[in-house]
Amino acid sequence: MAKSKYKKANKSLGLFAVFALATGTTLSSGFFLLPSFATQLAGPAVILAYLIAGLLLIPPMLSKIELGTAMPRSGGAYYFLDRSLGPMVGTIGGLGIWLALLLKTAFALVGMGAYIQLFLPSGADESLYTVIAIGLVIFFGGLNMLGAKKTTSFQIILVVSLLCLLAWFLCAGTLKIEPKNLDNFFGSGPKDIFATAGMVFISYVGVTKVISVAGEIKNPERNLPLGLFLAIGTAVVVYVVGLLVMIGVSGTEAVSFTNGETNLTPASTVAADITGSNVGLYIMATAAIFAFLSVANAGILSASRYPLAMSRDHLLPPSLRKVDSKGTPILGIAVSAALITLIILFLDPLKIAKLASAFQLLMFSLLCLSVVVMRETKLDSYDPGYRAPFYPWLQIFGAIACIWIIFIMGWLPVLFSLGVIAVGVFWYFFYARSRVDRYGAIYHVFERLGRNRFAALDTELREILKEKGLRAHDPFDEIVAKARVIDAAHGSTFEDITTLAAEELAALLPVTAENLSEGFLHGTKVGATPVTGGVALPHLRLPCIEQSIMVVARSKDGLVIDVGDVFGGHHEEQSIHAIFFLISPEDDPSQHLRLLAQLAGHVDKEGFMAKWLSANTNQEMKEILLRDDRFLSIRLGKTTSTESLIGLPIKSLSFPEECLVALIHRRGHMVVPRGSTLLEENDQLTVIGDERGIRSLKEQFGTTTFED
Repeated sequence: MAKSKYKKANKSLGLFAVFALATGTTLSSGFFLLPSFATQLAGPAVILAYLIAGLLLIPPMLSKIELGTAMPRSGGAYYFLDRSLGPMVGTIGGLGIWLALLLKTAFALVGMGAYIQLFLPSGADESLYTVIAIGLVIFFGGLNMLGAKKTTSFQIILVVSLLCLLAWFLCAGTLKIEPKNLDNFFGSGPKDIFATAGMVFISYVGVTKVISVAGEIKNPERNLPLGLFLAIGTAVVVYVVGLLVMIGVSGTEAVSFTNGETNLTPASTVAADITGSNVGLYIMATAAIFAFLSVANAGILSASRYPLAMSRDHLLPPSLRKVDSKGTPILGIAVSAALITLIILFLDPLKIAKLASAFQLLMFSLLCLSVVVMRETKLDSYDPGYRAPFYPWLQIFGAIACIWIIFIMGWLPVLFSLGVIAVGVFWYFFYARSRVDRYGAIYHVFERLGRNRFAALDTELREILKEKGLRAHDPFDEIVAKARVIDAAHGSTFEDITTLAAEELAALLPVTAENLSEGFLHGTKVGATPVTGGVALPHLRLPCIEQSIMVVARSKDGLVIDVGDVFGGHHEEQSIHAIFFLISPEDDPSQHLRLLAQLAGHVDKEGFMAKWLSANTNQEMKEILLRDDRFLSIRLGKTTSTESLIGLPIKSLSFPEECLVALIHRRGHMVVPRGSTLLEENDQLTVIGDERGIRSLKEQFGTTTFED
């Protein structure tokens, strides 16, 4: 139950923000620039090449989603690689992906120069494009420093504007398609089609960059996979239908060339043919600028989280781990923006961005391997909210496909990737190795083979479980509501309370009290029981039960517990006032850990112990543990909004469907609620349910329901 030593980022990004960031980093050069080059190679079959590339992205994307829902941390792919394959691979991946993001962002800012030129008089000084690009770096760097929420608000505006213009292009263009332009569809042959798929694969890779800000996403187990599925679906539709429109309306020659040179504004060329005037040209030029701006904005946001995460893990200098009051990595943003500026000034991002994409493909392959490693560790604390299907064949296919695409891209991208690996290895041994004591999940696999184990990863994953919270189907509130309560007598020992708890549980389970007591005490002696801050969490998993059950115990005097640790030593924990005996089914270890993490999260809250010791009834003790948005305490009284409930049987209450009366406190005693139980004046009801239902009851009965 230790607290993180670093300030956590604000979780401010919702589902649409995830969608906007993922979509905005995808629909740029792949739609507005790359079709010219791809059509020269594949002809009309470029449409099929884009579809194949989208399908090839699915295995690494699903793998990244699984890792992202299991470990929602800033740093994305770096963090996954580090925790699964170890800090050396993490160093290589972190530095390489950071560089790739910087190059992609610079590429977007420079690449939109061809579309900006359409708005400027002919003969404009080309240095003007560089000035504009650097000005935009400064603008987006400053915007990012205001926090992820401000950044994504602007991103949403850009992406919505872009999608509206693209919708016009797709709808209007579909009506203008000439079937004869699609003749000889497979004329280029399968080899060129697959080579083109490898070339345009980079058009999709931006969709997963949002995972680098997973630590700032609200409800990542829902919003991360759903946002990415929506984004990739949108990208595939836009690319495939968009290429069908481009080829079908203007033909391969017009898309590929203009005035004998490669057409750098194919979308505007086709849009002009659709409208029969320059109106379409300017519409799609505007769309292209929105697209490239959204890549630059999201690129700086994503890139800045890599130095933050690596610095926190001691792989980069400590100054880069500093964040402001909102958790924004100001220095990481400044450094990333400065490096993008240097790339624009002194390198040619249009030429080297392809090389960086090859390294990203290598990382995709390793991320597929990371899923295999994490699953094979058999760690109960590895608990992704989304599990990629067809394991391990999907991951094997994804890893092989990514490597295959790299070789299709040519020998120069391979050499670039090897160079980045060499730099990463050098940095790790020169700077990082002496500063880290971390091995990665792969050592848990070795442990299964009798070699080694790195227990700190399990601890870190359990801390993540506590931060993520419960899933919608986890019955935490029901378990608390049904829990037996023990208020320990003066002078009781931990062993006394354990015996009482075991007897209470044995009356409900097909297990003897002696076996339960022995199991709880053994777990405490060997260090399996979390004990800190005046709270102990003895817990067991049993094969003979179907649902979790708990006994809650309080000692106002305070107990002394002899606690073991993983290294075989023992120490005494003084003044233990709260003990939660939890038993769960053996076949669902992840839910068991989530329930423990939820309890740990409650007792970590400021003021918990004071409320716990001052609670006057068993019902009040339970309500301290219930989630504020999932329960409501109602005191029935005349002349109040609850008067209409007095005298009704529980089965006649018109409460929302997902809400139920879990407890009734009546004249100092607990009454087990049944459908036929008649409610009386001064009854205090504890109602549990989903957020919407509880909110509805609060609106119906008002704030007076919380008065004692």
